Amino acid sequence: MKLKPSLLLLLLTCTALSSKSHPNDETCLTSLKQSLKDPTNSLQNWTKPNFANPCSGFTSYLPGATCNNGRIYKLSLTNLALQGSISPFLSNCTNLQSLDLSSNSISGPLPTDLQYLVNLAVLNLSANSLEGEIPQQIAMCAYLNVIDLHENLLTGLIPQQLGLLVRLSAFDVSNNKLSGPIPASLGNRSANLPRFNATSFQGNKDLYGYPLPPMKSKSLSVLAIVGIGLGSGLASLVLSFAGVCIWLKISEQKMALEEGKITQLMPEY
Repeated sequence: MKLKPSLLLLLLTCTALSSKSHPNDETCLTSLKQSLKDPTNSLQNWTKPNFANPCSGFTSYLPGATCNNGRIYKLSLTNLALQGSISPFLSNCTNLQSLDLSSNSISGPLPTDLQYLVNLAVLNLSANSLEGEIPQQIAMCAYLNVIDLHENLLTGLIPQQLGLLVRLSAFDVSNNKLSGPIPASLGNRSANLPRFNATSFQGNKDLYGYPLPPMKSKSLSVLAIVGIGLGSGLASLVLSFAGVCIWLKISEQKMALEEGKITQLMPEY
């Protein structure tokens, strides 16, 4: 059966379009490769020609990337000794549903532009050296059900907005440098939302609130203060008594010495 020229042209056009990546994905991948350092050369196939055509159906020519209908929908670059930072242009991969850059040595801040990954469901950036605060804008990713940021160098408060993510079922910010109270929207969620136990928050020296155990008071207890007071008072009393005794002894010796001198000077009758 011969195809009509118009139908053949349409098929060729569709094939050409499907073989070329979305321009946003190309920008996303190019920028991410440029922002990362790859000392073990694990991303050697991440080259410009493959960025222009990274997908073939559900398979990808890029290690760690997974495609869906010609778009990048999963990036898993774990335990590759990657360094550098996370490019804000990563947000151009608008079909991305899972981002896993865990167990590397990536530093720098979490880009606020991650908010534009509106389809993102899994965010795993654990076991890196990420710094700065957790952006509250991440809460704009309404489909997030996993946020794993444990073992980094993150500081500041945990954004309350993250508690508004109703799909969130796994949350871990342990072993960072976070401070302040744990938002009730995360630490004490309502009955119909998944709850997170203390292991999700432990290892942050200045973080407090439920479900963490109460912080030990750094101030001295009343009994300790009274004990110190009594001890100080007793010590002062002993020192004072010893001083008086020494003074009396010296005075007694002086008086005896004076009496001896007077006796020697008195004439004998």
